[in-house]
Amino acid sequence: MAGGEPAGRGAISRRGALGGAVAGAAGIAATRVDPAGAKPPKGPGRKRSRDVVVVGAGLAGLAAARSIREAGRSVVVLEARDRVGGRTLNHPIGHREVVEIGGQWVGPGQTRVLEMIDDLGIETFDTYVEGKSVYYRNGSRSEYEGIIPPVAGPVLVEILTAINDMNAKAATVPVDAPWNAPEAEDWDGQTLKTYLDGLGLSAEARMVVELGITSVFAVEPRDVSMLFVLLYIAMAGADFNNLINTTGGAQERRIVGGSQLISLKLAKRLGNAVRLEQPVGLIRRTRTGVSVRTPSGTWPAKRAIVTVPPALMGGIDFKPPLPANRAQFDQRMPMGTVVKCMAFYDAPFWREAGLNGMTTSDQGPVRLTYDNSPPDGRPGVLLGFIEGQDARDLAGATDQERKAAVVECFARYFGSEAESRMTGYVEKSWAADPWSRGCYGGITPPGAITGYPGVIRRPFGRIHWAGTESATQWGGYMDGAIQSGQRAAAEVLAKL
Repeated sequence: MAGGEPAGRGAISRRGALGGAVAGAAGIAATRVDPAGAKPPKGPGRKRSRDVVVVGAGLAGLAAARSIREAGRSVVVLEARDRVGGRTLNHPIGHREVVEIGGQWVGPGQTRVLEMIDDLGIETFDTYVEGKSVYYRNGSRSEYEGIIPPVAGPVLVEILTAINDMNAKAATVPVDAPWNAPEAEDWDGQTLKTYLDGLGLSAEARMVVELGITSVFAVEPRDVSMLFVLLYIAMAGADFNNLINTTGGAQERRIVGGSQLISLKLAKRLGNAVRLEQPVGLIRRTRTGVSVRTPSGTWPAKRAIVTVPPALMGGIDFKPPLPANRAQFDQRMPMGTVVKCMAFYDAPFWREAGLNGMTTSDQGPVRLTYDNSPPDGRPGVLLGFIEGQDARDLAGATDQERKAAVVECFARYFGSEAESRMTGYVEKSWAADPWSRGCYGGITPPGAITGYPGVIRRPFGRIHWAGTESATQWGGYMDGAIQSGQRAAAEVLAKL
């Protein structure tokens, strides 16, 4: 999320998963699956004026709207897509089952999303982790038990030393003001690659650590500021393992009915306050408030909350223009690149072989896999992620070329049955989605955090900002999206 309801991801610890990853894809229509039957109306009604206009019906926007409605204020949510959910998206696979081709996992410490799940009467189930995992390196495949890949003792020490060092540094980063960290200028003046270069890791240790980073951010270590990585770790409790682990980590549980169900149920409660297919083209500050224009008309309001990712902010015309530092910061927060791929089977055949579906590999394009089957294990679903440079390299491939590359990886890790028994396939790459243009979330290169301190959450007059990129807890995840929406709503309500 990812806008913003993404979530993290993982390698290194092998109950470590790719959390809440979103991915977007070739040839899959945005589904409007709604088990509850809610279908928010498309256009505005007669009475347009509201206390608050919210731009975006992902988790951030819907959480903000819910808080505003509960405070007794009027609100409208304008969504460009023909569905709610942002970077969470269910895909039906028959027999009333779905898989998520967007963000999906939740875990301990993500209190806001877990509380919302409970409040909405949604159930969760554990990510499948029973059995052995697969480790593939230098053309050699091995199976292992436990959470640590079968690396030699000295390599394991290197990996743990790197993680512990990042955790210790992250513990000094204030989540609401990372530019005030004691070594902020130094950390924001280098990429994560520069930092790893300085550790002198062996090739295998470097591969494992870099795979963990790419699985969390969907970018390469050369792309991202060291300070941004430390901030991400700080927002997850100052422990990188919380980002990459399945059991005990951000990928511990999945949602019965798919993660988009959260947004669908929130939208049903908000009723006709949610308006679909309403891309916002202009936000104008007026003498008494704001006016927000879509192709079907203009919505006047006292205040606005915008949940669009920074990378897409340039698609909205602001009158007067955004402050220079805000506009320039938005230019410095690009999205990650990921393709989320799933193959379907009558049954999860890998379980019969004593495997849990998890793979860590040094060979792409799919380097991480997971068992993504529904709660009862039928049908069997193998999930793989193409991330970072691998995803960029395949951006120009045809659907069939990309599918063939993915299935080849699955067969490499799980045998020929991964191809011969496959009954279906789906993928989604959100870099191709015009309303997201990437996932899991926005990242910053060196210099952006310290060069533009605080602008991501600083209101512009009567315009306020939300979205998982602006969270101070679990940024980049569904939980962070909800936190950001609730925070923006509190700002607005304090001014009304």
